[in-house]
Amino acid sequence: MSTDTDLGAFRAMKGSRILIMTYGTRGDVEPMLALALGLKRAGMAVAIATSTRFAEWIGDYGIDALPISDDLLAMMDTPDGRMLLEGSSSVLARIRAGVRMQRAATPINVRMMFECASAADEFQPDLIVYHPKMFAGPHIAEKLAIPAVLAVFQPLFVPTADFPLAGLPDSRLPGWNRATYNLVALSMRFYRKRINAFRRDELGLEPVDAGGAVTMPPGAGRIPVLHAVSPHVIPRPADWPAHAHLTGYWPLQRGAEYAPPEPLRAFLEAGPPPVYAGFGSMMSADPAALAELLAQAFRKAGVRGVIGAGWAGLDTAASGDVFVTPPVPHGWLFPQTAAIIHHGGAGTTAAAFRAGVPSIICPFIGDQPFWARRAHQLGVAPPPLPRSKLTAEGLAVSIRDAVSNPAMRAKAKDLGKKLESETGVDNAVALIAGLLPSA
Repeated sequence: MSTDTDLGAFRAMKGSRILIMTYGTRGDVEPMLALALGLKRAGMAVAIATSTRFAEWIGDYGIDALPISDDLLAMMDTPDGRMLLEGSSSVLARIRAGVRMQRAATPINVRMMFECASAADEFQPDLIVYHPKMFAGPHIAEKLAIPAVLAVFQPLFVPTADFPLAGLPDSRLPGWNRATYNLVALSMRFYRKRINAFRRDELGLEPVDAGGAVTMPPGAGRIPVLHAVSPHVIPRPADWPAHAHLTGYWPLQRGAEYAPPEPLRAFLEAGPPPVYAGFGSMMSADPAALAELLAQAFRKAGVRGVIGAGWAGLDTAASGDVFVTPPVPHGWLFPQTAAIIHHGGAGTTAAAFRAGVPSIICPFIGDQPFWARRAHQLGVAPPPLPRSKLTAEGLAVSIRDAVSNPAMRAKAKDLGKKLESETGVDNAVALIAGLLPSA
């Protein structure tokens, strides 16, 4: 779609109230915060309902945060959560851990549905934008007779023959790609009983039948799906229906007042651009061992390194060639690096692409293998290095490739320049504005 968006066209929307419901790691919240700021610039009132751990950060940007329990995220930092994320245990052990996690998560998910209803009752929105983890959103919109918009950061809900459901392998089997998307509806059937109880007891609505109706209930009408992904990374499939949109990424712009930690600034200025390594919200059963693996890989490759501590708390002994940093904005740090080692989360991958330097992706779980393969296909990353098979020697080989391969570096730089000119947030604001009752 066009990136030339005239925000003046949205003046008629001034005063409309948009409630954004999102949940997950920072990668699930940060793009929604960027969208919220875009909607606010267009004259709309905006609030974000999400985990309480992000409330202060969201408030710093002048956006109201409505509280949703943090308990589901806290489960990631448990022995079962770390086992599932790292994938280094046996398949049977991970299945058992998954079953235990699912049992513990069920009552939390039910409570979150009611917290979403409370957020909507408090904010009184004219439209709800919801993340798929916040599947109460469209049911609440149905009750309120207002539009709902599904926002996703990877291809999950709109079938296509071009590629499989994010997280599943490629195959040449006829019909495979489109068929994989049926797994989403099948997986959501687990929540149908709970969502129907919520519809009955809280909303006074009739039950839904299909698993797909958990995230896209028919009573809410045709729900637009906004994919916050660049067409330079995934071209829009020709077989997508009209309600599926590829807006471009939704980057959060760093404020001019940002001041990085002085020790990190000094390290960056003390030598050639380092290689960054960080795995964001991914947990580790042995953070010290993982940090040491990274430090060894840097030294074997002959490069300086910055390690992002992340949610796992990665740390290693201080040295002149390796620096461990607490969280800093990727948009500030990544362009100052020679390459970026990361887990392949949708948000981190987007930030790495925008930085214009090669990635080295070590996928843990979920959609991360999809982005790792896509980065390699684009020529901006070496082949994926799954976390479960990661070694210092193998990582050092990929580092040397990423920092010295002229073709890879040129492609990464070109992709970064293309993404600089995108206006994904404005595109999304235009689509949302067109759905409002007064449009």
